[in-house]
Amino acid sequence: MKIDEGYLDVPGGKVWYRAVGDNADGTPLLCLHGGPGFTHYYLEPLEALADRRQVIFYDQLGCGRSDRPGDLSLWNVDRFVEELAQVRSALNLDRLHLFGSSWGGMLAMQYVLDRQRDQPELDSLILCGSPASMIRWVSDCTELLAEETEETRRVIREHEEAGFTGCPEYQAAILGFYRKHVCRLDPWPAGLERSFAEAGYDVYNTMNGPSEFTVTGTLKTWDIMDRLPEIGVRTLLVGGRYDECTPGHLEEMNRRIAGSQLVIIEDASHLCFAEQPEEFNRVINTFMT
Repeated sequence: MKIDEGYLDVPGGKVWYRAVGDNADGTPLLCLHGGPGFTHYYLEPLEALADRRQVIFYDQLGCGRSDRPGDLSLWNVDRFVEELAQVRSALNLDRLHLFGSSWGGMLAMQYVLDRQRDQPELDSLILCGSPASMIRWVSDCTELLAEETEETRRVIREHEEAGFTGCPEYQAAILGFYRKHVCRLDPWPAGLERSFAEAGYDVYNTMNGPSEFTVTGTLKTWDIMDRLPEIGVRTLLVGGRYDECTPGHLEEMNRRIAGSQLVIIEDASHLCFAEQPEEFNRVINTFMT
């Protein structure tokens, strides 16, 4: 299968991209990873979709194989939207399906809302475990975290308050939440492990905060729920039954995006594309076709 890799200029540095496949009959699929700052590696299962169309990944600035500038002022939503616009232009993607996982879907929605008038129209928008409100996200994750033991919650709370989130005790405490609501596979896929290893934690800490369920960064008040009716692109919402972006959150988004489709994948969580790849790929291919 054809592979094309290289670097592209974006505001603040260069980003690395990887394009898989060369099927000229299918509209390309551009994939946006989560985090912010988490790398494309955990999205590698999506390469299976390249039998019908080119599938393109890139590591957003600050993580993976892309440049890692030390300027914290770069880590804001507007710059990432401009980065996406420049990646699309550099790769001549006049037509494309746009896929976003978690933060990647947040970025995709912000791009559609703020920049779509200046860009060629998208064929479709696919949002996987992507919230429209970080306020709602935190509320839902607080409820999910309440299912953990009091001791686990105490360790998490005390370590976050003290700023000791790199401590092994803290990492052990949050692992149970991750195994329930982020990825339920055992062992975890190698791409997910590599994403943790090569993540851009300056980006993550600046925009998100210490953990999936404690958001203290610049995204803390990010909320576009009321703007969702402005999205006119054909949209698919997909998530796992145990996703930290809860089915209830996705259902609310589905009600607000006119004509959108919603699919909840059973026995899966935030990485439903890795946990149930056959069902996920069938859903995605049917939607794009």
